Amino acid sequence: MRFIPTKVHGILDYVVGLALIAAPWLFGFAALGGPAVVIPIVLGVGLIVYSLFTKYEWGPFGFIPMPVHLVFDVAASLFLALSPWLFGFADEALNVWLPHVVVGAAVIVVVLFSQPQPASTRHRAATA
Repeated sequence: MRFIPTKVHGILDYVVGLALIAAPWLFGFAALGGPAVVIPIVLGVGLIVYSLFTKYEWGPFGFIPMPVHLVFDVAASLFLALSPWLFGFADEALNVWLPHVVVGAAVIVVVLFSQPQPASTRHRAATA
């Protein structure tokens, strides 16, 4: 039941990457500093970088296969969702730790419903 095409997944990659970078300011916890601030920024930059190198419609330097990209997504999302407890900021205000958990969980859901190959690759395999 993978109904999210890689073309849509790719757009989400860049939007979520930018949102992660901006999250400390969007949710008002940038002044806190430390891991709560650094983790979403680093993961957002990382997401954008590995998206640029993914073999899909939005990856101009594509050499990372989409299934590998999806593994990166799950690993980074689990890390993001667990980071409040791993780095000790789960006792901070709701606006600090909740975005980490919600975005991490949401990206895992997106991965579960994302197609593992771009449409052009699937069509070539089907006609070969």
